[in-house]
Amino acid sequence: MSKHSKHTEAGLTAAAAIDVDEITGRRRMRRTRVADWSRRLVRETRLSVDDLIWPIFIIPGTNITEPIDAMPGVSRMSVDKAVEAAKMAADLGIPALATFPNEEMDRRDATGSHVLDPDNLINQATRAIKKAVPNLGIITDVALDPFTDHGHDGILRDGEIVNDETVRQIAAAAVHQADAGADIISPSDMMDGRIGAIRRALDASGHQNVAIMSYATKFASACYGPYREAIGTSGLLKGDKRTYYLDPSNAIEAVRDAGLDVDEGADMLIVKPGLPYLDICRALKDSYGLPTFAYQVSGEYSMIKAGAAAGYIDGERIMMEKLLAFKRAGCDGILTYFAPEAARLIGKGLG
Repeated sequence: MSKHSKHTEAGLTAAAAIDVDEITGRRRMRRTRVADWSRRLVRETRLSVDDLIWPIFIIPGTNITEPIDAMPGVSRMSVDKAVEAAKMAADLGIPALATFPNEEMDRRDATGSHVLDPDNLINQATRAIKKAVPNLGIITDVALDPFTDHGHDGILRDGEIVNDETVRQIAAAAVHQADAGADIISPSDMMDGRIGAIRRALDASGHQNVAIMSYATKFASACYGPYREAIGTSGLLKGDKRTYYLDPSNAIEAVRDAGLDVDEGADMLIVKPGLPYLDICRALKDSYGLPTFAYQVSGEYSMIKAGAAAGYIDGERIMMEKLLAFKRAGCDGILTYFAPEAARLIGKGLG
């Protein structure tokens, strides 16, 4: 017998003398993991179609579906095609869409004034979708970046994004969006005081039942690149947005910032981006108890798609695992470009 064999035999003899049941104290965690039925029976967190909000991109024209290179599987759509997409979403059980425009360049200026046009792309899409699918929720953003010629979320004056003038403009835009049929106004601009101003404007205009889903904590992230391509601002942006977006280092400030939105009348809160900020999702839910959502942003989506296309990861499993992570962190729902794919998998019992 070799020296190695003697050592192996001695080790096995020693192991056999160990009372494993005594060590585990008869608490064997694996008992509920043995079968699929028992894993389902004790599952703590569940993802459903009701948790999904689908962001879509609108462009001018008719009968246009325009693929977005940086976001495989996602396209910009003319309003008529967006209506078709909305019908599909409703058939899948998705409760709401979030719409974002890619306006023509001649409609963009330093103040984003076209946001105040009652017939801009966002409002056209809302009216058309609401007419075709009245029971589907429509969430609209009043940030100015799709309407400015500099790509920022607010009005640019002498190199500065001015807060109060921007707030007045987006509050007025919120009324136009509600007039068009938006169910939820979801401001992503991160200007101070915007939630209170929008709430007052909506109420004064008879839109007391239109809710506000605030981008309460929107971080200065590197994950927004594909989205900026989708709305046509990637080549416009001069400088960055760190003067008004949150510093990724600051969790306490994020909670304080969200608290101001709660005090001003926000009905729901969004954390953006999602996965890098699961701690913020949990902190907001625990601190305020409001319906809390994560935005799984374009960079997160595109990284999963790229990894799956290269064969490095199982795209469907990664997609569902990350969506589930938002729920586990306390989110009531997720804005995700994966919404139709995820809804189909959940419908097959694969969620």
